[in-house]
Amino acid sequence: MTFDNFDWRRVNLLPEQRENLKEAFRLAFEFAKSPDGWLVLQGITGCGKTHLAAAIANYRLKAGKPAKFEVVPDFLDHLRFTFSPESLVSYDQLFEEVKNAPLLILDDFGEQSTTPWAQEKLYQVINYRYNARLATVVTTRCSLDEIDSPIGSRFTDPRISLVFNIIAPDYRTDATASRKKTTRGGRKGRRS
Repeated sequence: MTFDNFDWRRVNLLPEQRENLKEAFRLAFEFAKSPDGWLVLQGITGCGKTHLAAAIANYRLKAGKPAKFEVVPDFLDHLRFTFSPESLVSYDQLFEEVKNAPLLILDDFGEQSTTPWAQEKLYQVINYRYNARLATVVTTRCSLDEIDSPIGSRFTDPRISLVFNIIAPDYRTDATASRKKTTRGGRKGRRS
């Protein structure tokens, strides 16, 4: 997932959706060139949040700069697994690596289980990064009022964070609808 293969010109978008997606692309690309503060990308499943977040990470890595991409539920699972005797990574090693990454991308925030332990670990990561002003990208399909207020207030602090709501529809559904339209008319069953 790169900026080069992100399609903000999608066929079935309304003009305001296309402009919104173009602006999301611009914001993500500017952030990738010079990560500073936080970028929070909101929107429904499939609107392009993860693609843009991964494009930021890939851009930085290609430039030889560090970036850590974590899917939030997976990160919590990996953190739990460090307590297992089979784990090759210690809890402290993984937790500190995520907390201190020069650029951290937290994908699918809000999809994790809401156990007190999970909330505490996420709060610790978010609060540490907030206080240290470390560059962070968050993707979420939650509205900000659905996010635990100590974390949500850090996401919305205008001194450090830019929240952008992507209003484009699910790309997968949109692409499927587009393919169905092009396969009608005697070519039943063929996919393009």
